[in-house]
Amino acid sequence: MTPAPADAPTRRHTLIGPDGAPYRSATPGSLGGHRGLRLYGRLDCPSALRAIARGHYVKHRVFFADEATAVAAGYRPCAVCLPQRYALWKANRENTTTP
Repeated sequence: MTPAPADAPTRRHTLIGPDGAPYRSATPGSLGGHRGLRLYGRLDCPSALRAIARGHYVKHRVFFADEATAVAAGYRPCAVCLPQRYALWKANRENTTTP
């Protein structure tokens, strides 16, 4: 594989920051998510890949640099590809009381 010339444009990726706002990055995200459902998961999540294969999900897809950013932006873990994190999130949510 031939390296790109030094003057070639750098590929930019759109990620979601901890404030929920998109920003451009030279580094691709390590996690994907669904904007409408406000969930995040692995890029190889079987559930997300099935939805994408059916032609869904893609227009709502967002990407995060890491898990801390996804959580700070208000997204929850995927129950399919992150079941342990989802269980913790759900338990914490159920134990939270509202005034």
